[in-house]
Amino acid sequence: MIDETFWVAVAFLIFIGILVYVGAPQMVLKSLDDRSQRIKAELDEARRLKEEAQKLLAEYQRKQREAEREAEAIIESARDEAERIAEEAKGKMEEFVARRTQLAETKIAQAEQQALADVRAAAAEAAVRAAERILTDTVKGKVADDLIAEGIRDVKSKLN
Repeated sequence: MIDETFWVAVAFLIFIGILVYVGAPQMVLKSLDDRSQRIKAELDEARRLKEEAQKLLAEYQRKQREAEREAEAIIESARDEAERIAEEAKGKMEEFVARRTQLAETKIAQAEQQALADVRAAAAEAAVRAAERILTDTVKGKVADDLIAEGIRDVKSKLN
């Protein structure tokens, strides 16, 4: 009394045997291993890119802090110089009449404003060059050119 269920089971076992003989389990395992390796490589690449981006960000922030410190030092130096000039001018102004006194103070104020404007312009140019260098290193092609041109226009328009 062998019924169709028995023959289905026998056919199924023969099919499984053929699959094992042909090496289907090894092919499936190899395919899974290959996929696992690809995913691992992609994850490693993503980690590497993330670390690189973090390094670039840290470097940019460091350069920004240095530029700010340099700008502050330049401003402080300009203020010291302006103060020195003001004291020197004050000694000379006592010899002049009130009209000359007013003229000297006006010139000092203009010189300080110009020095501050020059410092701001120099700091802005340094920031633009640093940003351009960073963007040039990280972004390539037409997109990079468009981004750099637009960024430089934006920075210049906001700083002036």
